[in-house]
Order: sequence, then C-alpha cells, then structure tokens
Amino acid sequence: MATKLSLATLSQATKTAAVPGYDRASLKAGILHFGVGNFHRAHQAIYLDDLFNQGQDHDWAIVGAGILPSDAAMREKLASQDFLTTVVEQDNNRTAARVTAPMIDILPVGDAGAIISRLADPAIRIVSMTITEAGYFIDGAGKFNDTHPAIAADGMNPAEPKTVFGLIVAGLKARKDNGIVPFTVMSCDNIPHNGVVTASAVVGTARLSDPALADWIKANVAFPNSMVDRITPATSQREIDITRTEFDIDDNWPVFCEEFKQWVLEDRFTAGRPALEKVGVTFVSDVTPYEHMKIRILNGGHAAIAYPAALMDIHFVHEAMENDLIRTFLAKLENEEIIPIVPAVPNTSLPDYFKLIERRFRNPKVADTIPRLAQDGSNRQPKFILPSTLDNLRQGRDVVGLALVSALWCRFLTGKSDSGKDISLFETSADRLVPAAHEAKDHPTAFLVFDDIFGEVAKSEIFRERFALALKTLWSVGTRETLKLYIDGKLAF
Repeated sequence: MATKLSLATLSQATKTAAVPGYDRASLKAGILHFGVGNFHRAHQAIYLDDLFNQGQDHDWAIVGAGILPSDAAMREKLASQDFLTTVVEQDNNRTAARVTAPMIDILPVGDAGAIISRLADPAIRIVSMTITEAGYFIDGAGKFNDTHPAIAADGMNPAEPKTVFGLIVAGLKARKDNGIVPFTVMSCDNIPHNGVVTASAVVGTARLSDPALADWIKANVAFPNSMVDRITPATSQREIDITRTEFDIDDNWPVFCEEFKQWVLEDRFTAGRPALEKVGVTFVSDVTPYEHMKIRILNGGHAAIAYPAALMDIHFVHEAMENDLIRTFLAKLENEEIIPIVPAVPNTSLPDYFKLIERRFRNPKVADTIPRLAQDGSNRQPKFILPSTLDNLRQGRDVVGLALVSALWCRFLTGKSDSGKDISLFETSADRLVPAAHEAKDHPTAFLVFDDIFGEVAKSEIFRERFALALKTLWSVGTRETLKLYIDGKLAF
C-alpha cells in the first residue's frame, strides 16, 4: 500500500525517492509566491530545495498565495500533505523521484487582508509569480492594459484588491508607510522582458489610485528579468497513479517534468536574495539574449508543432516529433526563419541549442501534450511567434513558414481536425477569435483584424499574402499536404 505523503511519513518515502536533507522546521519564509502550479514546483522550488539541502539560506522558504479557484484547489491538495511535493524527473534513459519541502504554507486564497499582511512582513524580501502569460493584462504590443475591468476595479478600491498586481501594490504601500525596505518583484513566466512587463503592471496599477506611490515603486523596487525553462506537463490521474504504483507514494498532485532545467536571472534585487548561483542559476546583467533564444526557439517551436499535430489528431508532443512531416517542418522553420534572427547568445551555439530542443521534444517519458501547447494562442502567438515574424519582415526576409504557423492556428480555432474530430479549445479570447476563424475560410484576412494580437505584422502585405495562401491551402488540401508543399518549397505564388 502506498505511503500517504506527509512530514510524518518522509522516512518511508526514502525507499523509492530522494527526500529533503534538511529539517523543515528550520525554514523561515523569505519569498511569497503567486501561482503555486506545476511549473513553479518543478523549477523555482527545486532550486531552493537544492540550496536548502546544502545547508544554505534557510530563511528563504516559500509561502504560496493565489486568487483563482484553481489556487484554492491546489492549497487544499498540498495542505493535506504538509505542502510537500513529489517531483518525478524523466529523461529518455532515467526516471527518478524526489520529495521537496521548500514551501511552508499557502495563504488562504482570496483573503486580501492575509496576503497584504504577509506582503508587509519585513521577512518577505522577494515576491515571485508564475501566473501564466494571460495573467499580465497586456496586449499584443506588450503594453499594460490599465482599462481592463479587473485592474480598473483595483484602481478604484485599492484597499481591497482582487488582482495579483493590486495585492502587490497594497503590500508595497504598507511597506512604504511603515518605512520597510520594499521587496523585489520577480516574474518567472515565459514573457519577453518579464521584469519590465511586471514593472509596468505594478506601477500602472498603483498610478490609478496613488501616483506618488507609483513613482516611489518605480524608483525603489527591483523587477529583474529572467529566463526560465523546464518542460512540465499538467498533472492528470496518470501521474498520480504512476507515483503511487512505481514509487509507492500517495501524492495528491505530483509534478512530472523533464530532467533539464535552466534559469537565467538578472542580478538586481532590492532586499537581498538567496545564493542560487550555488545550485545552477546563471546571474547576468542582461537576460535579453537568453530570453530571445528560449522564447523564440523553444516556445516558438512548441507553438509551431502544436497546431499541425492537433489537426492531424496527434495527442503527445513526442508523437508529433515522431511524425516525419512535423519534425521536418519544425527544422526548416527554425533554421530558415527563427534561428537566423535570434541575436547571438554568450558561449552558446544556437544550432546546438536547437538540437537540444529537438531531443527534449522527443522525450516520450515526459508525456507532454499537444492540447497544453495549443491552448490560449491569443496570448502565446504575440509572444512566441509574431515577434520573429516582425523581425524577419523588418529585415526584408520572407515569412512563408511563420505565416503558415499563424494560419495553422486560425485553422485550429475552427474546432475540427482534418479527420472531422472535435478539438477542445482552451482560449481566453474564443468568443471573438472562433467566429473570425470561420469567416477566414472564405476571407482569410478577416482573422488579421485583431491589432492587440497581430499589431504591425498584419499591416505587412507580404505577411497577409503568405497567410492567405497558407490558410486557403490548408482548407483545400489539408495539413499533411500543406506541410509537404512548405517543406518542398512550393508553398508560394
């Protein structure tokens, strides 16, 4: 019978998993983290677990926080097992489990008073977040939307905020009023210049109610940019069952991930930081080159294969990479239209980096899914695909492949695969995008009217022509034949 995970049963878990080499009672909170999802527990929490195992910085433990129903569900699951997590790392030739313990609490979800009180605590010196790309209230041009109803509501009622940024502003105000050094605000989401974006959101939210506070935040709070990387699929009953049967651990919500991980972080902190360089974090003065590399080559690669795979009824990422057409399509796209416009990265070969990405995508043990990669394209396309499209256009380069990626997304949004099977759409802007995708079948450019998504790209006649041809071809001959035409250099006028 599997052992129910808890602090009291850790000694039993040692039979099948690595366990913390530190006493959890020795930890004190130094970080408040919004969005205790799988990626956070497989990434930031792992680095801290490694650091604590070295006997270092035990005053930098994590306290979780959240505002969504999913956050409440996660709190319930983790609280029942003393906030421990089983992380299963999977490579092609290796699978290993470890139990991690750097989180010591999750605050009551939606309790603004409790969250603001903890944010005002001088012991909290970093506020970090993984709230997904959709959580930053930004448009396709990367600008903060301070007219969004949720943000506007926090601006009108700053003492009872409902958004992450409203809560952060309230916490910073309390620290300012009490003469406490402000905490650092650290984004761990896959967004270009995520620190800059976060600063815009926090300062913009503050300015709606207190311009002087906004100016103080801008002058005194650090918002380091970062590049984070680890493929971490969603947890399902499959992962729960494997953890129970193969590792004899009964975990309410284990995390499965690849073995590879990377974190590049600007060394810019307001109130100190843990010594994460001792456990593999790369601290730099400028994250931009690493950020471009990862977001465009890896995240862009994920976006590129997601839609043709979905239209061809492929469920797992490794299965998509086993398909000759999709694998060749990705390689041609990366080598001809993405890698050439990625700026040089210190001590890094971009072609070799792409080879690493291909190997990671082919990992069958991770069991990452196409539906996960395909969700919320209205937030992912402007960050992962369209910047590469725009840079190519500005350099006078063609965009046949990148326009095809956008056309595949449009075709995907009609909700049927090439075989006629229903596609489940997880898209925050479905109410406007789905009708436009259907209209685009006969009038392709009807899908390009959304300035917050396509921006300057949609104004390019070359892109509009390439998009229209790609979409018409997808509808007339299907995904497989369209990919063949692109690979053979025949998807052109």
